[in-house]
Amino acid sequence: MNDERSKNGPPFPIPQPIRSDGAGGPDFGPRDIMRDLENPDMLVPPTTDAGLMPNLKMSFSDTHMQLNHGGWSREITVRDLPVATTLAGVNMSLTPGGVRELHWHQQAEWAYMIWGTARITSVDQNGRNFIADLGPGDLWYFPAGLPHSIQGLAEGCEFLLVFDDGNFSDLNTLSISDWFAHTPKDVLSANFGVPMEAFQNIPDDQVYIYQDHVPGTIESQEVQSPYGKIPLSFKHRLLAQPPLRTPGGSVRIADSANFPIAKTIAAALVEIEPGAMRELHWHPNNDEWQYYLSGQGRMTVFGGNGRARTFDYRAGDVGYVPFAFGHYIQNTGTETLWFLEMFKSDRFVDVSLNQWMALTPQELVASNLHVGPELLNVLRKEKWPVVRYPGFSYYPRFLSHKE
Repeated sequence: MNDERSKNGPPFPIPQPIRSDGAGGPDFGPRDIMRDLENPDMLVPPTTDAGLMPNLKMSFSDTHMQLNHGGWSREITVRDLPVATTLAGVNMSLTPGGVRELHWHQQAEWAYMIWGTARITSVDQNGRNFIADLGPGDLWYFPAGLPHSIQGLAEGCEFLLVFDDGNFSDLNTLSISDWFAHTPKDVLSANFGVPMEAFQNIPDDQVYIYQDHVPGTIESQEVQSPYGKIPLSFKHRLLAQPPLRTPGGSVRIADSANFPIAKTIAAALVEIEPGAMRELHWHPNNDEWQYYLSGQGRMTVFGGNGRARTFDYRAGDVGYVPFAFGHYIQNTGTETLWFLEMFKSDRFVDVSLNQWMALTPQELVASNLHVGPELLNVLRKEKWPVVRYPGFSYYPRFLSHKE
């Protein structure tokens, strides 16, 4: 990519769609230079990119913000990212005491706490109840159809919600206030055995998010059910579990093996240090839905038949990889890259290109790829989800080094 500075232009390099081999030419505008700076591998794709591939990136910053007293929300569904048919995501924040009202969904709900603290409640079909407080890095999971609520505690909170249907919208859900508002008061009276006057102040529409006071301790709010508590916890402390560490980063996996209630969504929290990468791999069970928590990186996705495309990601972006497509993710920044991989599945599974080659007869690999001992003798039989090799790592162009 060539850089040029205009005498009267912005005080930073202006990227141009010109590759080092001379392909392309200058773009004199009109153009969004800031957007081009965020997407260098779309402006100047690697020479290995080819063919037609759907868009595999969407930013929460480009979505509509739903504002309420008590918090806000925004979502990415198939309307925003058409390829993402298996999962949809909602980014939500609650103020101290802010409440995501009592509600339920036709889809299962998986969540990751980004910051702050929150309290969740639920009841299952057998009348067993659940209440728990969560902090950064904690997960929760509510099976489809089970009612629940979320409330911000002393400092408020922000979290990511993921639903096992790409068509899902959190604004089209089943809420207690909405049902009450659309049920005749004489029916409510007959159902609960109280006078109709008891319902004279109920909301006239869905509340969704509202402001309340910060609740007391769990002990002060806990309700004893005659049927006991829900046996499988809806909460999982992801950051508390030991990670799988490799040179360059780490991975923490949460699926039905260690979070038994999570039957339809499996996930991994991936850490990639500067200069490292999520190795070349694919997933043989379902599409991958990603959420980038911090840092910046780029992902190239290989779709067969000569198709490959590269996308750049940063905090707040959503990425997507269709079923079984090969891909890798590089940290392209100076800070650690953290992101979530999620799947509509009960188990997290992936296939490592390196491990596959290592466990295949060397003669076959050699004849297929025309490679020799220099590669064949260093292939690993053990899987390393994140890799970094001294002298063979990617670093941003603006760092002083040789690529």
